[in-house]
Amino acid sequence: MKAPIYIGVLMIATAFGLGACSQETAEPADAEAPAGIAGLEIANGRLVLPPVKGNPAAVYFDVTYTGDRNLAIRRADVAGAGSSEMHDTVEMDGKMTMQPSLPVVLNTGDTVEFAPGGKHVMAMDVSEDLIAGGTTEVTLTVAGGDKHSFDVPIKAAGEER
Repeated sequence: MKAPIYIGVLMIATAFGLGACSQETAEPADAEAPAGIAGLEIANGRLVLPPVKGNPAAVYFDVTYTGDRNLAIRRADVAGAGSSEMHDTVEMDGKMTMQPSLPVVLNTGDTVEFAPGGKHVMAMDVSEDLIAGGTTEVTLTVAGGDKHSFDVPIKAAGEER
């Protein structure tokens, strides 16, 4: 009877010992992470201010992915906005309507447009500091938590989207 208990205790102690060894070889917590996500390229980015103060702004861009494994964009944050949300425009009952977007899956070689009338990012409670002619930062978060940030120019409501 004592042998099975002894073996069980020995196995647990060995597991803790191995766990401690693996922590010693891990990178230090202050090691700098690489900037952005390898293979993720952003083009044609812009934030368009709302025509009516207090309404949401819209962010548009093209994203191309050339990485070696698929990923999914699950979130977009806009600096200077109280909150932001990825949206998609879909047809329901013969009418075009906007709704929150599901994660945007990118396979190797894909290009996805976030453009007027389709996928876009809504930026709510936009700070008065965001003015036409300036820039702001957009950060995309993919499943797994990796982030990719990029700057976008800020355009007035009447400018070309």
